[in-house]
Amino acid sequence: MKKIILSAIALMAFAFTNAQETRFGVKGGLNISSLVGGDVDDTKALIGFQVGGFAEIKIIERLSIQPELLFSTQGTKVDGFGGQDEDWKLNYINVPVLAKFYVTKQFTVEAGPQIGFLVSAKADGNDVKDSFKSVDLGFNFGAGYNFTDNFSAGIRYTVGLSNVLDYNVDDFDEYYDSPKNSNLALYAAYRF
Repeated sequence: MKKIILSAIALMAFAFTNAQETRFGVKGGLNISSLVGGDVDDTKALIGFQVGGFAEIKIIERLSIQPELLFSTQGTKVDGFGGQDEDWKLNYINVPVLAKFYVTKQFTVEAGPQIGFLVSAKADGNDVKDSFKSVDLGFNFGAGYNFTDNFSAGIRYTVGLSNVLDYNVDDFDEYYDSPKNSNLALYAAYRF
């Protein structure tokens, strides 16, 4: 995890050398997340948030690379024992690296891979971090709109590519076989 964070910092520091071609910013927004895939049944969306920073590095006139460093609250609601919903809250430090294409000056589309590092995991307030993998891989698709040169908003969907569970319990295999993160984010961003 330290290597990834140091690499992200190095990339951002390198971007300072091309200050006229790089812009930095902050962003935050709403997450609507769940666990999907495999034989995952009866999960419901969990509402969370994300907040962090980014660098937009211009490659050519309409194309930029945008690395980000985000704190993201994710997870799902599952049917717990006794018929009550149980919240699985998974907190990640996510590092997406996106290719951002300007369709027009205002409208953008973006896509790219993401690596996430699990910070904490709780099931109805109990620490269950040891039951989840510490690294998560995903792929992002999104679109954004620039209201001004500094302020923008967008939507992004992250498709989980890796199983988040780090164990198999025979009693739960039929319900929780290879669940993957699924996250829809609505965000606002400010570029300096």
